Amino acid sequence: LSSQVRAVTAMNLRNLPQRATSSAVAVVGVAGVTLVLVAVLSIAEGFRAALELSGSEDVAIVLRSGSTDELTSGLQQGIVPVIADAAGVARQPDGAPVVSPELYVVVDVPIRGKGSAANAPLRGVGPLAASIRRELRIVEGRMFQPGTSEVIVGDGAAQQYEGLVVGRTVRWGTTTWTIVGRFTDGGGVAESEIWSDARVLQQAYKRGSLFQSLRVRLQSPAALVAFRDALAADPRLSVRVERETTFYAEQSAFLRSLVTSAGWAI
Repeated sequence: LSSQVRAVTAMNLRNLPQRATSSAVAVVGVAGVTLVLVAVLSIAEGFRAALELSGSEDVAIVLRSGSTDELTSGLQQGIVPVIADAAGVARQPDGAPVVSPELYVVVDVPIRGKGSAANAPLRGVGPLAASIRRELRIVEGRMFQPGTSEVIVGDGAAQQYEGLVVGRTVRWGTTTWTIVGRFTDGGGVAESEIWSDARVLQQAYKRGSLFQSLRVRLQSPAALVAFRDALAADPRLSVRVERETTFYAEQSAFLRSLVTSAGWAI
């Protein structure tokens, strides 16, 4: 048996020059497939890491009942004070509830170094958004002034897209926006966004008094139960309440599944 193995091996080695092209095609093909799979799985892992860094145990996200994400949600401005007065909501020294009504639209921004454009999220936030996201830091320029068409850009967005530079103006929709600051958020998903005043964004994109989500700073992580129960018991409300970490974990699982499935199919 050993002599047969040696004979077959020797024959294959002698025939390698005749099979060089087909062998090279096979090697390159396998290497290419492996490279694509590794790259796609790396993207999925990047989604997971970014979303896990974004959540906080003592922050709740309020969406419309039945919504799976912010895009499919809608909250009327009139219910914001009702939610803000619920049990478990943290308050500032002056008694103001620490909440941020938010919405976002998608804008076209040129990709750095490619010449083509891609979608970037332009998020409208409330005045206390920075108090809710404790990792947020302005690293260049300043925070936007409420009531104006000023924006700040996340560090990730500034690196990915062309022209998102402090001091520049950009045209989105029917409004000219001035970039006044750049921020980081501890590596979280907010760094891929552009922020503006929520009420200005409502007017610019004719959203009326509609928000898509409400972020709430809780008195403690354990206060989520009292907060959720209070909203569920109020007949004026039909909302879904999730802890921010839970919400991002759900979004991460969906994105990872989608990207991983695409990678294995390819």
